[in-house]
Amino acid sequence: MSKVYLLDYVAGNVRSLVNAIEKVGYTVEWVRSPEDVVKADKLILPGVGHFGHCMTQFASAGYLPAIQKHVDSGKPFMGICVGLQALFEGSAENPAVPGLGLIKGHLDRFDDTSKSVPHIGWNSANTADKQVYGLRPSSKYYYVHSYKVPYKKGEYESQGWTVATGKYGDEEFVGAIAKGNVLATQFHPEKSGAAGLRVLKAFLDGNYSEALDPKSESKPQTTQEGLTRRVIACLDVRTNDQGDLVVTKGDQYDVREKGEGGNVRNLGKPVEMAKKYYEQGADEVTFLNITSFRDCPLADLPMLEILRRTSESVFVPLTVGGGIRDTTDTDGTKVSALEIATMYFKSGADKVSIGSDAVTAAEEYYANGKKLAGSTAIEQISGAYGNQAVVVSVDPKRVYVSKPEDTKHNTIATKFPGPNGETTCWYACTIKGGRETRDMDVVELAQAVEAMGTGEILLNCIDKDGTNSGFDLELINQVKGAVSIPVIASSGAGNPGHFEEVFSKTKTDAALGAGMFHRGEYTVKQVKDFLGEKGLVVRQFEGEV
Repeated sequence: MSKVYLLDYVAGNVRSLVNAIEKVGYTVEWVRSPEDVVKADKLILPGVGHFGHCMTQFASAGYLPAIQKHVDSGKPFMGICVGLQALFEGSAENPAVPGLGLIKGHLDRFDDTSKSVPHIGWNSANTADKQVYGLRPSSKYYYVHSYKVPYKKGEYESQGWTVATGKYGDEEFVGAIAKGNVLATQFHPEKSGAAGLRVLKAFLDGNYSEALDPKSESKPQTTQEGLTRRVIACLDVRTNDQGDLVVTKGDQYDVREKGEGGNVRNLGKPVEMAKKYYEQGADEVTFLNITSFRDCPLADLPMLEILRRTSESVFVPLTVGGGIRDTTDTDGTKVSALEIATMYFKSGADKVSIGSDAVTAAEEYYANGKKLAGSTAIEQISGAYGNQAVVVSVDPKRVYVSKPEDTKHNTIATKFPGPNGETTCWYACTIKGGRETRDMDVVELAQAVEAMGTGEILLNCIDKDGTNSGFDLELINQVKGAVSIPVIASSGAGNPGHFEEVFSKTKTDAALGAGMFHRGEYTVKQVKDFLGEKGLVVRQFEGEV
């Protein structure tokens, strides 16, 4: 097998990139020092997070001259995400820190007045004239970034570059850029399914310009320009009474079968189910550890093995939640939330989800006059890996009041009256799987965690969980109106129509399903086919490379 050299800066989930490289027939060697760059035939520079921090790290370690020399020599070079951004002159994210300057141009931030930022999800990478390195106009690729290279026709072409663009709202940006031996992608090919693996393989094979299959590309387009509607499959994972790791699903957060001595519902094995949903076209897969794995050394957590095995065959983003907090290991060693998150990232996760601890952190944030502590799990992890790596899972429930003046909390006028005919309610946050209610409303929590550096909110609803009656549209609209980061709608999905409803009647960025998929009532593909028939932009599974 041919070797690929990978420069491992703190890039979040590099395991998936290694798996993707091996999937297309290559082996990975690690670059540990600038001297190792000289040995590299093919060099890949991945990265996530803060442009200034990444460039400063590269510079202080002496990598920049070595990278420049590698590119100038004509050897194949690929940059991914921040690896693309590094090729430009600089970024508004940190104007004082220069980029490599291989391409004249600067990055700026997406406008968040009319859309969510970060830009997270599946979008296009379309070239205007010729197709390079396996990029196809009918494909979608996975992006996650707040800063972008704005695209102006001819600006980079005049420098000899071929550009592939995406569009988010009314902003067109560089999704990929190539010239000769250099390919850089703002999207993550290792997280873009078969479409991304095809790009990675074309680059590693040196196949700069590949003739498209006229039959496949002349078919009616299954994708359209712009960001798709994300459909996420969620797997609640826990140990059952027999000690087996299973996917389960609760009824109002109760995961046991009805009746005396009811066992934990066993709906399947986590790794097998994740692969099934990937092959049905799920845009992301989320694992939530809904019980603590007790008396287990952190390095041996069952979730780590689930992630390792899943990332070998599932090439879409993986989120994991549960137990990501400052804790003490079985041998008495204190372990930070950041260290636990790092273990998850190295095992295959792309994002970590924080639940009850986010509520506690928000309470402290308000108690301190909206001042950031700097030490919360959210701040630790987003500071190291970027806010796109942190999801906060929120579990609110309705509290009815006679009129808005009866509470200090953010209320809504609801179309679904309370037990005494109340038409006003607010959403109280809960912790410990919904078992304990706190004196904080969902708007307060969402705004606090956004300030701390959360990149996305997973918005559950205890009232809707397990009901199969559809998402709580009123809750979703309230939270979407309070923050500028993406929101994932969760709880209540029972059929494809519920997904169409939430995308049509709210501004949610994604929607999540669980029980309806686990029980086999509907497949992810059926949901996406239904959305496509209704005129919504979705990504379809492309099969194997």
